Amino acid sequence: MTHPVFMQIPVLRDVQKENPDAICRIVPSNVSRNLIINRTVPPFDNPDLRRAMALALDRKAFVDILTEGKGDIGGAMLPLPEGLWGMPQDVLKTLPGYDPDVRKNRDDARQIMEKLGYGPDNRLKLKVSARNIPITRDPAVILIDQLKGIYIDGELELIESANWFPKVIRKDYSVGLNLTGKSVDDPDQHFYENYLCGAEANYDGYCNREIDKLIDQQSIGKSKGN
Repeated sequence: MTHPVFMQIPVLRDVQKENPDAICRIVPSNVSRNLIINRTVPPFDNPDLRRAMALALDRKAFVDILTEGKGDIGGAMLPLPEGLWGMPQDVLKTLPGYDPDVRKNRDDARQIMEKLGYGPDNRLKLKVSARNIPITRDPAVILIDQLKGIYIDGELELIESANWFPKVIRKDYSVGLNLTGKSVDDPDQHFYENYLCGAEANYDGYCNREIDKLIDQQSIGKSKGN
């Protein structure tokens, strides 16, 4: 049996327990968990607030809890060494929230939040929306717990799958936990579908025409074999 998407590690253990002869292998999937923020709704239209939320994330904790350490931390593309286009670790660590020094990241995040007027006596309250399935519900719970460390109190809002994508497309959310899946490990498929201005799966509406030009340039360069 081949299971091409997320399988929870406890479920895999149950399979092995029920059938000791089963051969179970865990391989990287080209799917990432994402914090999505509706940048059109105050106070989330403030880039400093969004940066603070990114700094609050402990990605290793997500991997350790959700996959018992059998996951990878990466950027947009499938991480190295399995991925052909993965971001090198020394570059990845320079991105907000990817520095392994979580304590420092959260100290920086709290400083940003305090400058915005938040603190122990003035906490930001929000709903964290997620599809009501384990692979999104579980990381959403972890996200809520991690945001508490920077004066943000989240309430989990579970959405049935049939309503999830219409809700996100309507921008009927403030903060959410979503999955981004790539059919193949190829930036042409991934960037044009998920990051380009107006792309069908660009749910949070990020748009930067200069980034669009860079996406086109990488595609042209790749097609020429550079």
